[in-house]
Amino acid sequence: MGCSFSGLNALYDAVNGGGDVWINENRFRVIRQLGEGGFAFVFLVKEVPSTDPSNAGLSKKFKDSPHLSEDGTYAMKKVLIQNTEQLELVKEEIRVSSLFTHPNLLPLLDHAIIAVKGTPDQTWRHEAYLLFPVHLDGTLLDNSKAMMAKKEFFSTSDVLQIFRQLCAGLKHMHNLEPPYAHNDVKPGNILLTHRKGKSPLAILMDFGSARPARKQIRSRSEALQLQEWASEHCSAPFRAPELWDCPSQADIDERTDIWSLGCTLYAIMYGVSPFEYALGESGGSLQLAIVNAQIKWPAGPKPPYPEALHQFVTWMLQPQPTMRPRIDDIVIHVDKLISKFSQ
Repeated sequence: MGCSFSGLNALYDAVNGGGDVWINENRFRVIRQLGEGGFAFVFLVKEVPSTDPSNAGLSKKFKDSPHLSEDGTYAMKKVLIQNTEQLELVKEEIRVSSLFTHPNLLPLLDHAIIAVKGTPDQTWRHEAYLLFPVHLDGTLLDNSKAMMAKKEFFSTSDVLQIFRQLCAGLKHMHNLEPPYAHNDVKPGNILLTHRKGKSPLAILMDFGSARPARKQIRSRSEALQLQEWASEHCSAPFRAPELWDCPSQADIDERTDIWSLGCTLYAIMYGVSPFEYALGESGGSLQLAIVNAQIKWPAGPKPPYPEALHQFVTWMLQPQPTMRPRIDDIVIHVDKLISKFSQ
């Protein structure tokens, strides 16, 4: 949501030092800050039990939910809202998040938007509080960076199991009526939780860019409008070719996510997007590398990943969206690969 706001440090130092936040009738104590980006800050919070016998807290609101925390800790996203446009974006994120119910999609447990009184040095007029389950093992991006530093790689089995879970979450979105596209599938939006004796749990998060997937483009101005929207909402190394250079006559659908999914499978294996090499080349162009699907395969683990995984990535990274598989085809194929390589 725009660039960072350096003038807020004092305020957030105070929040880090403790303090309570109310989200509707439930009270949470701020433990520490987990991250920030733009006008959003994410905190680790702990539910404060109510002294009111009639208020059982989140356990009453989400009876028997698998997403309830055993120790009362959650992740709280606080968004500083500066104008009406940002307010509408946050409301849309809340609305869209409520459409999805799937174990591999991060659920929005509760939310509140409050109006705040402005001061001369304060530009925001509303604050949004969004409550989610907490996953302290970090994102796939965090884990990949740590593994790359130690020259470690996921096993073939873990690669496929992590990817299978992402496919399951996306299938839920793509099979809605109307279908929804996530529009920003990437390692930074995938939470991992390590499990003893099992592959990591993978959960897709951040539905701020999710929209109905199918759009008819019928003019140059509509094409340019889509490109501009994509440049703000879809991370460049994972963005599909048709969102870089959209024809004036085009039918866009959920296969924009399939491209990002192919890039993400590559990233589960090698830690980066298949096209990020172009950023480091003299005269290299990320857009050209993507539009032409110029994939480079780096040195991987020893023994290397099976060629079938490379072919799987290439199948999803077809520059022409009509040539890409749909999510149901991908689920069938990944299940075959799991069966083949888990023996």
